[in-house]
Amino acid sequence: MHRNERRGDGGKPDLRDILIKQAIVGDGAMGTYLYQLGVPIGVCAEELNHTRPEVIRDVHRQYYEAGARLIETNTFAANRHKLARHGLEGDVELLNRVGVALARGSVGADAYVAGSVGSARPAHRVPVTDEEAEAAYAEQMSALLTEGVDALLLETFSDADDAAMAVRVARRLTDRPVICQLAIESGGVAADGRSLDDAFARLRDVGADVVGLNCHSGPYGIIRALERLTRRGDFPLSIFPNAGLPAYVDGTFSYPAGPEYFGESALTLARLGARIVGGCCGTTPAHIAAVAKSLASFSPSDETSVEAAPPARETVSVRESAEPPEPPRREPSILDMVKERHTVIVELDPPRDLNIDKFMKGAEALHGAGADAITMADNSLAMTRMSNSALAFLIKERLGARPLVHIACRDRNLIGTQSHLMGLHATGIDHVLAITGDPARFGDLPGASSVYDVTSFQIIKMIKQMNEGLAFSGKPMKEKANFLVGTALNPNVKHLHKAVERLEKKIEAGADYAMTQPVYDPELIVKLHEATKHLDFPIFLGIMPFTSGRNAEYLHNEVPGITLSDDVRRRMAGLEGEAGRQASLGISKELLDVAMERFKGIYLITPFMAYEMTVELTKYVRERAGSRFPLVPTREMK
Repeated sequence: MHRNERRGDGGKPDLRDILIKQAIVGDGAMGTYLYQLGVPIGVCAEELNHTRPEVIRDVHRQYYEAGARLIETNTFAANRHKLARHGLEGDVELLNRVGVALARGSVGADAYVAGSVGSARPAHRVPVTDEEAEAAYAEQMSALLTEGVDALLLETFSDADDAAMAVRVARRLTDRPVICQLAIESGGVAADGRSLDDAFARLRDVGADVVGLNCHSGPYGIIRALERLTRRGDFPLSIFPNAGLPAYVDGTFSYPAGPEYFGESALTLARLGARIVGGCCGTTPAHIAAVAKSLASFSPSDETSVEAAPPARETVSVRESAEPPEPPRREPSILDMVKERHTVIVELDPPRDLNIDKFMKGAEALHGAGADAITMADNSLAMTRMSNSALAFLIKERLGARPLVHIACRDRNLIGTQSHLMGLHATGIDHVLAITGDPARFGDLPGASSVYDVTSFQIIKMIKQMNEGLAFSGKPMKEKANFLVGTALNPNVKHLHKAVERLEKKIEAGADYAMTQPVYDPELIVKLHEATKHLDFPIFLGIMPFTSGRNAEYLHNEVPGITLSDDVRRRMAGLEGEAGRQASLGISKELLDVAMERFKGIYLITPFMAYEMTVELTKYVRERAGSRFPLVPTREMK
């Protein structure tokens, strides 16, 4: 057993004693920072301990110089089951021991080196028994402890039972500090449905000295989760958020939360009980420097508090003879409507559980208010939701509403995508939006594969090919499909002309209309109109109300593709509850006034199933446009 008196290596005080008196700054991301430095995605980061030690040493040094005093070893996935993917399962001891030596040799004597340990269950795809997982933890932790880590940091565990097993193994091996961090879902619960209070209590019961959260969320989501804790303050917390939600644009990952916002959030986290604050995916030495600056004057005696937020969004052929018959005529499409009058699409997210009551009530209310189409995302932000195609069929059959279904390239290979579209055709659902889809590794099942057989450009072409009666393979399908294919447009970019050029390429690929990310600046609406008025192409301008001032700040700082104007942020600052919602509705109506003068297409996005807000905005569009009723009469729900 690796025993330690209450002194760390090098004579430092035991980390547990330090955390009673002060907050300590953790380091930032390793994997995503290596990616920024030019290391390709897919490379085994832990192997670099042996093959490119100078790169790992330099990352540790940068974080230390930025102010981090808890330095994690580059060993997160250095267990035999995850290393087996790279044929390195025999190098567990080597990579872990070298990882400790690199961290120790790159920083000053005042830094605590924590041995990083992730789940031994790789991606939930390869079965690993409890006995095998336990043995893998023991093997990795023994190597880390032999090399003299000051603490063990068990991180990014989505399953509290798995985390508890790892803590028990650690406690059998050492009395050094054990930190255990969960990666929670957006609702603030563990993946197994256990509340955070229960999960933390369990981890403490089996021996964790410090518990906390990392990954899966930016500062905002973690702050909300900590506010819900009923036993906050009874034990020290360790918090390593992501730098917001990741965007994947033109083959590159980026994170929106800047250092200043991240540093301000660190102080809030400390006031909520965090005694170790660092960064996870997307953070850099600049983020950690901001954290260090923010926490420099913090004392555990300074203690206090801080509502939630949504997501954002976004592609050959050998022909055979025999012309398939034309598809049957359909009722007027949104393209027919938008040529004649203002047309409203409203987004309503499918539920993340099995209860559809609120979703159906929301869809009924929106249809009754005059929404011309109800659109449903395809597991947006890679968070698992109910099938949008199933819900599309239900609202079409029960309500007579028009569904518009998002199709992400992430979740299905070409076989599954064509099958999905064939099913939509069979049920008469012909309005779709083709998007890339957020990477699976940032969602609630990070071990799931991101397929991406095709890009959004390619899938647009292939759907239009089905309209010619041809399968993706080029074989005849005996009928022609009748899909209208939408595409995403993000005007919240530095160079608007580049976004328009990208849109023009999507139009060339066959896109029939575009739906934009939410816009919160009247001047940007005017600029977008000027930049696209040469296109004979319908654009549905996106507007999403906030639920509070903090929701506004979350969207601005953490959600890719959304930027708020200074005026909007000022007007929403500090507003919560009904006051926040009413202020947001006022802002949204002002934006609609500007948008409706320039665009006939309006795309309203419902925040957190608060469909009452988008019902009011739909009615506002209808009243302002002089058309109070939907084109298709409302049916009573069956």
